[in-house]
Amino acid sequence: MNWNWDVVADFMPRFWDGLLVTLQALGLGTLIAFSLGLVWALAQRSRFAWVRWPVTVFTEFIRNTPLLVQLFFLYFVLPEWGPTMPALITGAIGLGLHYSTYTAEVYRAGIEGVPAGQWEAATALSMPPVRTWTSVILPQAIRRVVPALGNYVVAMLKDSPLIAMIGAMEMLGQARAFNAQTFQYMEPITVVGIAFILIAYPASLLIRALERRLATH
Repeated sequence: MNWNWDVVADFMPRFWDGLLVTLQALGLGTLIAFSLGLVWALAQRSRFAWVRWPVTVFTEFIRNTPLLVQLFFLYFVLPEWGPTMPALITGAIGLGLHYSTYTAEVYRAGIEGVPAGQWEAATALSMPPVRTWTSVILPQAIRRVVPALGNYVVAMLKDSPLIAMIGAMEMLGQARAFNAQTFQYMEPITVVGIAFILIAYPASLLIRALERRLATH
């Protein structure tokens, strides 16, 4: 098999479309994962059992079922009950919801890592609970877990090809569609593989640099 640059040129318009879908799904999915993860973490620390237990059961269920099954449920089953969403939005929500259950554990570890003296100082100053969380606990907890959260962004990127199964044609989905039409496999798949490396590797280096920087402060 010989490398054919003409095949690459033919594939590139589809590649750019797929890259845009990948980045859109990753961006929205990350926002959902980080936001919901914090909600789950705080809910699991609630003193009310009727708040803790449903959230715990829900997050364990999501964490222990395949992402692809969850995407199929959101896209094919949920519309039977009412809400219908485009494939890209569904894919981003699926990614974000799935990874929110993992970021919840990261937030939980960060919150538990805040020294007890910080809680005691806030109590001694008669700070209300909301201000204690927003001004004392969460800033310290989130600072501790930023590198771990960044790792989940990279993991989400690597899982993004699954959204093509529901019609959101990201990079690999575009490559597979191109393969089916032209029977040219080597060039499109190689281009997509290189693209994942060019996105994921610098992100990993950035996460490591951020981890070292936070460790020195």
